[in-house]
Amino acid sequence: MTDRSTLLSVRDLRVSFPADGRDAEVTAVRGLSFDVREGEALALVGESGAGKSLTARVLLGMAPPRAVAGGSVRLRDLELLGAPRSSYARLWGRRIALVPQDALSVLSPVHTVGDQLAAAVRSVRGLGRREARHAAVAALDRVGIADAARRASAYPHEFSGGMRQRAVIAMATVNEPELVVADEPTTALDPAVQEQVLGVLASLRETTGAALVLVAHDLDVVARHADRILVMYAGSPMESGTAEQVLTRPRNPYTAGLLASLPPDRPVTDRRLPSIGGAPPPPSELSWLTGCRFAPRCPLAGERCRTHEPEPVATAGTEHLVFCHHWTDVPDSARDLFPLNGAA
Repeated sequence: MTDRSTLLSVRDLRVSFPADGRDAEVTAVRGLSFDVREGEALALVGESGAGKSLTARVLLGMAPPRAVAGGSVRLRDLELLGAPRSSYARLWGRRIALVPQDALSVLSPVHTVGDQLAAAVRSVRGLGRREARHAAVAALDRVGIADAARRASAYPHEFSGGMRQRAVIAMATVNEPELVVADEPTTALDPAVQEQVLGVLASLRETTGAALVLVAHDLDVVARHADRILVMYAGSPMESGTAEQVLTRPRNPYTAGLLASLPPDRPVTDRRLPSIGGAPPPPSELSWLTGCRFAPRCPLAGERCRTHEPEPVATAGTEHLVFCHHWTDVPDSARDLFPLNGAA
């Protein structure tokens, strides 16, 4: 692979919220560091509550009003964290863009899809109405919407769910931003349409050179559409590396548990699947958890895991980073670590 320069650099990202009662704050994301190179796809993976979507929103300057973020988020040489919202507004659609979970949350029901895309073009490029309309139709055609010139005159409710998601991808990429953040972009779509939508994002990366941060929980999807993976749990990093490194030889028990719970490729007579026992901690408990946040559910956890937060370890001198005191004890077969039904 040709070396690519770093587009986005995140260092020691921390996101907290004010809390009532005995705790001064709840730290929802802590110690997150990663890079995104030009043209590559990085997937943020983990269960619900892992902090994936919150991280994505912070990258875009769209964090919840009460969130307090620390650390560094740099888009090339531009520091974004702490910048006023007006600074982010000048980047949206130009250099960074969002593909949300729910297309209807960003598409106006009272304007045609073509008019909304044209408005995005005019706001960034300053084109006239005719030229902006042509650009909007071209964007719809690029994401695979048949008869784009006619469909541009339709309203969002006249599109299927998959077509609406293609339309918001067209809106996010119509001005060819450098970075696209896709926050669970295939939620509520059937598997065939999911693959089509993710295929559109992959195609656009090839044609425009945009980098992609993909928020996902489906490891099968991630395996096909991500170059690198960052696994998160309760706001903390667990493991990161190339997709091949993380998915074929996980060194963190949490990653192993996620992989063990996937259905096997071959038919089996026993339909039960391994699972991770317990549940992620609620936000109210995050502020007083010490050590590794996965320790209460981890089959390898010892006393040190409950009292000392693990430092990142690079396995065999590679980019494969693992945050675990017992990473050398993780078996090569993920299912050897987690019994059926999460009975640890």
